[in-house]
Amino acid sequence: MHTTQLSSFTSHLPHSSAQPTGVPVLARRLALASMLCAGLAASPWAAAQTKSKQSASPWPTKPIKILVGFPPGSTPDVAARTLAEPLSKALGQPVIVENKPGAAGNIAADQVAKANDDHTLGVVINGNLTSAKMLYSKLPYDPAKDFSYISLLTTAPLVLVTTPSQPDGKAFLDAARNGGDKWNFGSPGNGTVGHLGMELLKVKAGDLKAVHVPYPGNPQVVTALLGGQLQMALVPPGIAMPQVRAGKLKAIGVTSSGRNPLVPELPPLADAGLLNFQLEVFTALVGPSGLSKAAQAKLAAVVPGIVRDADTRQKLFTQGWQAVGTSPEGLATRVKSETAILGGIIQMRGIKVE
Repeated sequence: MHTTQLSSFTSHLPHSSAQPTGVPVLARRLALASMLCAGLAASPWAAAQTKSKQSASPWPTKPIKILVGFPPGSTPDVAARTLAEPLSKALGQPVIVENKPGAAGNIAADQVAKANDDHTLGVVINGNLTSAKMLYSKLPYDPAKDFSYISLLTTAPLVLVTTPSQPDGKAFLDAARNGGDKWNFGSPGNGTVGHLGMELLKVKAGDLKAVHVPYPGNPQVVTALLGGQLQMALVPPGIAMPQVRAGKLKAIGVTSSGRNPLVPELPPLADAGLLNFQLEVFTALVGPSGLSKAAQAKLAAVVPGIVRDADTRQKLFTQGWQAVGTSPEGLATRVKSETAILGGIIQMRGIKVE
């Protein structure tokens, strides 16, 4: 503060006759001014201003990567790419989807769990957050500890598909039983919902003997079905139905308790004699456990709205997904319930993956 400003300021301060006459007036006034400034600095208003400046984080400061553990065209890939453009607009940074397929999505999930740059996220499926820990004795990440939950993105039932030459309904199950271990079924990897769902189906249908063949993703499963290497599979509707509607594959039913709006033309598998068979695949957006609070808060604020937006919902629906868009707490609730369902299948069939 300049001397002239200080003189003007201190001239309005009260003069205390109780002060020792030996203390210069200017020194006393400087001391009082210092005390007033200290009081202002400690006031709630000043503290609020400081807190506001500290909380105004610039995140994100560079492009964001979304890792997907399955190939391009797979159902998690579709969800990630549908989210990427509107998320980029909302955050003001490019959002880049990178495919890291392998090990039922666990390779990408592990990279997300170990990311420390605050700009790496992942679109994962049920198994990565629920059953992976029960299946893999040497899983390199802990689903319960190594992720920051952001949002449940999409859900879909699975469609039981086979080759066009196979019969429908109960007759199909009889053919599958008669096929014994000469029949194969495919999935996008050990421990995925497509795999565990088929294991549950095998029990409910009279312990089918069909042999599991894992693939990098559902597009490869469908290719194997079309080529005759597989006889059946549980596949999300966005992947299955184009081939079914083209007459290249046959749909036996859907893993819903009733008709599903994604595939209203298909009956539930209960109509084929498989009672109480209800299972869904989901995708979720997660980050590493060390994701900053600023990033978590920003993503939790914008992602559910993007997913529930009418345009996004329609895009996802046409690709075989029902849009959800939850809070982090909503995703945690879903993970808990799915862990119980998939864990029950694992225990029932004694499944382990090394």
